[in-house]
Amino acid sequence: MRTTRFLALAVITLAAVGCSAAAPGWTYAPAPSVTPIASTAGSAAPSGAPASAAASAPASAAPASAGASAAASAAAGGTVLELAALNVAFDKTELSAPAGKPFQIHFNNQDQGTPHNVAIHQGSPTGPEVFKGEIFPGPGERTYDVPALKAGTYGFACSVHPNMTGTLTVN
Repeated sequence: MRTTRFLALAVITLAAVGCSAAAPGWTYAPAPSVTPIASTAGSAAPSGAPASAAASAPASAAPASAGASAAASAAAGGTVLELAALNVAFDKTELSAPAGKPFQIHFNNQDQGTPHNVAIHQGSPTGPEVFKGEIFPGPGERTYDVPALKAGTYGFACSVHPNMTGTLTVN
């Protein structure tokens, strides 16, 4: 009888520990961006600084090799495109940028608690991805540093909501 009680207590203890593990079950966290995150031109943190040093600066995303030149372009009066998300839709479906020059997208996510981003794809919103901005919940704003693109037509989309699309003309 005593052995049975001990075994029952051991099983209950193991079940309780297994059900309260620190590792979360299913969450809605989207996959991390494959594009490295760079600091903006206004950031006080140097490019090799730890993430905590740049945490107070607005986040932006760009390939590491293009981040500094894109930030310099914007600081020198480069192109900054304005785009917003509200009610799981972009406020614009047509954007244009100069060919061969880095530019920025100032993205304003106005959807409370809903994650969005801006990803640029070759040809159409379902083509090969050439840029992916950080996914973040709203309300919030990010300025993405986009590397120079060749002249042509690109699609842009939200990686979380593929129905949010538009066309980027680079000329």
